Amino acid sequence: MKTEWTLAELAEDVGLPARTIRYYIARGLLDGPEVAGRGAVYGARHVERLKEIRKLQREGRMLAEIAQASHRPVELPEPEAWWRYSLADGVVVELRGDLAPWRVKRIRKALSEAMTHLKEEDTDGNMRV
Repeated sequence: MKTEWTLAELAEDVGLPARTIRYYIARGLLDGPEVAGRGAVYGARHVERLKEIRKLQREGRMLAEIAQASHRPVELPEPEAWWRYSLADGVVVELRGDLAPWRVKRIRKALSEAMTHLKEEDTDGNMRV
């Protein structure tokens, strides 16, 4: 069974003009290609979604209704804890919160040394960075 389609192949297989498929993508009815660009690649989920859109249209649904009904909640990634250290004006370092304690201790020591170095003044009284 076929697993990848170009836009032209997809249009031919589902019986829709390529322009219509691009319109559906722009309106949010259909996800964009799996691989974007000149050699865009579409998958089986695109074929199924286009068939579903055509079925709903045959049942009398408007494109706006189909688009609204298809808006599914976006799955967010699990939250991550981060530690943020401001070393000097415009210099910020962030560390993932799940690092091993021994590693955090070593990094904090290195950051402390870096902060000391960044705050040292040269002989003219200007900050070194």
